[in-house]
Amino acid sequence: MELKYIKCGDYYIPDIKLANPNICLGKWGRMRKEYLRLAHTALFSDMVLSETLYEHCAEIEETARSRMNIILPQLMEYYGVTEQLKAENQLEWIRQMNACVAQAEETIKAELIYN
Repeated sequence: MELKYIKCGDYYIPDIKLANPNICLGKWGRMRKEYLRLAHTALFSDMVLSETLYEHCAEIEETARSRMNIILPQLMEYYGVTEQLKAENQLEWIRQMNACVAQAEETIKAELIYN
């Protein structure tokens, strides 16, 4: 692999470009990236240099979204968060729904982000 350099003022800077620059990360992908940067710096650096970091984080993002779509309805059913509750008592429905979302997010963090 041959590196090319760009002259900026008096300095030469490596001209490094990503192979696939159009990968957009969501909440889960950014959390995984930040976790790797802080907790596993060697792995993070290796993934950056081998250009696999964004692909990895995009895969985590997709997996986390699918897990959320599976876990959330199960928790709603378990705790009795229904449309009837929403019609009768909206504030209670919001409270229980927020609790279900928080519990699902903690599960995803433990399973995918911080391991």
